[in-house]
Amino acid sequence: MKATMQLSAQTKALWALTAVTIAQLVHTLYAVFVVAPVEKQMGIVQKIFYFHVPSAYAMYIGFTVCAVASGVYLATRNDKWDALAVAGAELGMLFCAIVLITGPLWARKAWGVYWVWDPRLTTTLLAGMVFFAYLVLRNVGDTGHVERRFAAGLAIVGLLDLPVIHYSVLRWRGTHPTVITSKGGGLHPDMKVALLNGFILFTLLAVVLIWTRTRAERQRQALQGLELDAAERGLLEES
Repeated sequence: MKATMQLSAQTKALWALTAVTIAQLVHTLYAVFVVAPVEKQMGIVQKIFYFHVPSAYAMYIGFTVCAVASGVYLATRNDKWDALAVAGAELGMLFCAIVLITGPLWARKAWGVYWVWDPRLTTTLLAGMVFFAYLVLRNVGDTGHVERRFAAGLAIVGLLDLPVIHYSVLRWRGTHPTVITSKGGGLHPDMKVALLNGFILFTLLAVVLIWTRTRAERQRQALQGLELDAAERGLLEES
């Protein structure tokens, strides 16, 4: 009974957070397309900026959650941390894909080409490849303890690439813009408001998606445990 009540409370909290996220989505869209002015040089294409940058931030959240949870899983062998790691990796890959799609769309207008082997673009692609490999290890065939541990180690290695992505523009010369740093061109105050709303929105999205996916993975783990127990007891019929 206590576990059921706790689950119900978590469900209500998740639905409440989802409602807040939807409200923030509406507010962000208004800030981006109504409040923030149209940039003079790039025009309406610049609006991609308000989704591209927060997507990169959400990617950092997902990959960091995956790596940290993987480290705790290796130390404790507790399946709940493994579930959180999977959720973080999937979230990170989702937003990494958004970054790698919106980036070239913006680049085509800014640089005249969809892709250049800029340090930040290259290191972002590398991080995506590392965590894609993590998900492949977790989803191909029957995933045992060895595969989980190997994937967890890979996630920790992938974490080392994230600071490189962040500081690549400052460390090496590249074409990627730095408009929100002291060396960049700066933002109009209304643009800053729109960007801030984007960061809030994508933070809420990250929490909701990780929470939802972790719960689903925990349920899958519980079902798998029941199937293994039933198989050991000879309760499953052979097909």
